[in-house]
Amino acid sequence: MRQMKKNDLNIGIIGLGYVGLPLASKMSELYNTIGFDINSKRVLQLKKGLDINFELRKENLIQRNLSFTDNISNLKKCNIYIIAVPTPILKSKLPNLKMLKHACKLVGSLLNINDIVIFESTVYPGTTEEICIPILEKVSKIDCKSDLITNKKSFGCGYSPERVNPGDTKREISDIVKITSGNDKKTSKIVDKLYKSIIKAGTFNVKSIKIAEAAKIIENTQRDINIALINEFAMILNKININTNDVLNAAKTKWNFLDFHPGLVGGHCIGVDPYYLAYKAKVLGVKPKLVLSGRTVNDEMSKYCALRFKDGLLQKSIKVKNARIIIFGFTFKENCKDIRNTGVLKLVSELKNLGIKPEVFDPIADLDNKKIYNNVTFIKKLNLNYYDGAILAVKHHYFLKNFKINKIKSYLKSKNFIFDLKNFFSSKIVDDQL
Repeated sequence: MRQMKKNDLNIGIIGLGYVGLPLASKMSELYNTIGFDINSKRVLQLKKGLDINFELRKENLIQRNLSFTDNISNLKKCNIYIIAVPTPILKSKLPNLKMLKHACKLVGSLLNINDIVIFESTVYPGTTEEICIPILEKVSKIDCKSDLITNKKSFGCGYSPERVNPGDTKREISDIVKITSGNDKKTSKIVDKLYKSIIKAGTFNVKSIKIAEAAKIIENTQRDINIALINEFAMILNKININTNDVLNAAKTKWNFLDFHPGLVGGHCIGVDPYYLAYKAKVLGVKPKLVLSGRTVNDEMSKYCALRFKDGLLQKSIKVKNARIIIFGFTFKENCKDIRNTGVLKLVSELKNLGIKPEVFDPIADLDNKKIYNNVTFIKKLNLNYYDGAILAVKHHYFLKNFKINKIKSYLKSKNFIFDLKNFFSSKIVDDQL
């Protein structure tokens, strides 16, 4: 295995979501690969060549070296395991490592000497070595190897943070530079060589697992803070009666201005990762001042947008109570089916608190999980001349292609209010923009 002979490698991918599935497909181009997921329905769909997330086509799933299973024992012949399960947060905003720990127990039950376990799940620095490796060692009864230990029967461990961008058709997994690391130099080289063989953009090998963990979590924390800054600008500029997008278009003419835009922030990365970093900081006795500042601002945006929409209705003498409005888009980001941690869900709740009756239209959203949206009214067909207003919340290509401003207005009453949260149209066309 140390010679990285392709025929000797059998890859097991644990978790077949937005991260694990594209990785499994790409690995199978060179190596025998088995994708595992505890969701039997998901596995059955993939076996038929169907990805309900529309990230991969049938030809990417039906490959000679790729198979899918919900039976962990089918991974016994694997010698490299890559764990790519979700790492969400609890209601208390603390890290929820339940799925990660469970995955470690499953893999630990299969581990053999000289196998390598690689983690892609986003975690706070230290998680892999302080939590994951001990579970693997306890279940497998094999030690994790180190350069300091010679002639010892052991397994290796690596960390290569996921950088998948759901809904992005321009950047596939092989087009994004991959950070790699290992618990010792030999393992690190093997992990780096493995990823380098499938990543066209190349790899960036770092000195330790903790560095790789920290690099990933700081990427999303930085983005969260930058979006929060623009959201706060939007609040201030609105008070001055200046259009935010007009200001941003002017500012970004300077080469080093960062091109961020206001809006609702959700999903399972930006809306989660800062809490992981803050948790680790507090454990170490460091009180973060900026890390969670972005979360504070961005978490308030749904309420801010609801109140601003209410003001817009009042300015047009539209009765707020029982006002019927249509929201375009429900997913956490554009061109993506995922509704986990979407900011639109909270926006719906805030609008209801004001007495408004919102309906949501999003043909792209994955609505299988009823627990997430049981208080949301979804519609599949829009009614003409029916709504008192519209909120353009998620900028799907589908909407831009099929819903020009006149078509949107055809669903609204003569007296209406259109609030554009994502710069769908020119500020001259809509009533208000974030």
